[in-house]
Amino acid sequence: MIKSMTGYGRCETEAHNRKVNIEISCVNHRYCELSIRMPKGLTPLEEQMRKKVKTFISRGKVEVNLFMTSVSEDDVEVVVNEGACTAYVEALRQIGNKLGLEDNIGLAELMRLNDVISIHKKASDLEDLWPMIEAALDSALQSVMSMREKEGMALKEDLTLKASRILEVVKMLEQVSDQVVQGYKVKLEDRIHKLLEEIPIDEARLATELALFADRAAIDEELTRMRSHVDQLQAILEEEGSVGRKLDFLMQEMNREANTIASKASEYQITSCAVELKTEIEKMREQIQNIE
Repeated sequence: MIKSMTGYGRCETEAHNRKVNIEISCVNHRYCELSIRMPKGLTPLEEQMRKKVKTFISRGKVEVNLFMTSVSEDDVEVVVNEGACTAYVEALRQIGNKLGLEDNIGLAELMRLNDVISIHKKASDLEDLWPMIEAALDSALQSVMSMREKEGMALKEDLTLKASRILEVVKMLEQVSDQVVQGYKVKLEDRIHKLLEEIPIDEARLATELALFADRAAIDEELTRMRSHVDQLQAILEEEGSVGRKLDFLMQEMNREANTIASKASEYQITSCAVELKTEIEKMREQIQNIE
């Protein structure tokens, strides 16, 4: 099943007095570019998260955002700097004695001074947190993949329709190309008659000219290869895994055949069909840019 490179997934879970929220978004990219944002204290888990994401996604620009909040008051630790308190009190008393001020230092005033109190979040045990983070990451990735697969199915249907249209145009070209040489013969004979009037036509020379024209205008090989490319396209669409690069290369080959057909065109119908081929191929190429 082919997959789009566009997707979004989110999961929120709670355990160990922590609430974890993970959001993942994916867009088109030539390679796999992964960006992870998380609280600084969880940085040691980044490599594990990267490995997990890459087991699901092989191509695309992926952004993972991890948010963690505490749901318990026990998560905060208040630390009193006793040394700073003692130093402040001694300094204030010295100034009070020097200036003859009353010693009325209160605890509330002391606690407002810099560096007396500091508040820290208790260190988290990463071994305990990882199973919860991993479960949330798995769930968010499953949501991403579900969206990517759904869009992939829509892309496959669209590409299949366009491939069918290309085969219709190829069939039209086959019919038109069979008539081109005969039409050229009639035009050439008519032109010679007008120029030479009563002089008999050299049939051998005419046959040679027709053979040369037929060789220059022949598009049989190009049409055969175009049919082969469409068969390859349909086969690739049934493959598993990442097929975007294969399809992109195949579009280049199909476009090359369409350009060759256009360069050999000597009739309006062939030129028109060649333009339609190039248009359909370009539409397919744009769609394929979104396939993993």
